[in-house]
Amino acid sequence: MKIPQPRGPISTALFSALAVTAGTDDAAAGVEELRRLVTAQLQAATDIIGDDDVQLALFCLYELHYSGLEGVGDEWEWEPGLIQVRHLLERPFEAALRAAAQSAAGELDLPPAAEMTSDAVADVLFGLAATDTGPSVSRYVSKKATLEQLKEFLVHKSVYQLKEADPHTWAIPRLTGRPKAALVEIQADEYGGGRPERMHSALFARTMRGLGMDDHYGAYLDAVPAVSLAAVNMMSLFGLNRRLRGAITGHLAIYEMTSSQPNRLYGNGFRRHGFEAEVTHYFDEHVEADAVHEQIAGRDLAGGLVEAEPELLGDVLFGATAVMAIDGRLSAHLLACWENGETSLRAAVPAAA
Repeated sequence: MKIPQPRGPISTALFSALAVTAGTDDAAAGVEELRRLVTAQLQAATDIIGDDDVQLALFCLYELHYSGLEGVGDEWEWEPGLIQVRHLLERPFEAALRAAAQSAAGELDLPPAAEMTSDAVADVLFGLAATDTGPSVSRYVSKKATLEQLKEFLVHKSVYQLKEADPHTWAIPRLTGRPKAALVEIQADEYGGGRPERMHSALFARTMRGLGMDDHYGAYLDAVPAVSLAAVNMMSLFGLNRRLRGAITGHLAIYEMTSSQPNRLYGNGFRRHGFEAEVTHYFDEHVEADAVHEQIAGRDLAGGLVEAEPELLGDVLFGATAVMAIDGRLSAHLLACWENGETSLRAAVPAAA
């Protein structure tokens, strides 16, 4: 992925540090300056989730563990000083997610975790999904969205969907038994069952091409606001930290439980503008697949994990309610902009490659 434009002092210092060879004196000096800057900037930060500079820096630090950044050596991935900087940014981000998740969850009356069966865990998660009555982007897309708004919608989603399933895959070696098998089953479908053209990321890229858009990963990174980056950074935070393996399973479970009907509406919105299966296949595929995945994710993955490790129930619920909170914030942003006739992006971007 190409290095994006910086959005403030942290991302500017990060990209400057990454411009030299890892392990050199210049690299060490650049990272130390970055660490000092991050420490100072975080003291003044009031909204980590909506902070463009922080979220872009975190996104690019995480990207070193995925496809990497163009012109940046792979040696940077585990450079100790850079990992320390990432931890500095992660701590307040996780705290903000926990606060938002607690607000979204309200008061849950649960039995002791050790007494929770996998079915009981799934029932709690399905109950949470049913309480998600926030602003509905899917209904707006289905009934009202203009062609330009459909393109904006794809821009926001492209930050994750063009690498769909990768953040959750980090959890596979951290699980055992029933939850591990459940996650592998879900991920196998996400990756097309061994057929590259059926990978969900490939289906989404085809949708973008169908609207004349650039389907290269990261092509629209400069255009998306902080909250769109935060939604993806949340997945990477959960997936890359073993201590949060409960959160990544809860994230995936609620993701699957709240996906099928919205994707049906998304597909209808694109059909309303005359697009056919070549464009809508991505959404239509998720209507069917996620109706099956929600049961596996709720009972076998999240429920199976809590049965095996009851102490992780709190983090499973944290992962689920954090999704609801951040998706609700992103949805509110999109709808407020669109209903006022404004762009939801940081800047208007050309739709075609």
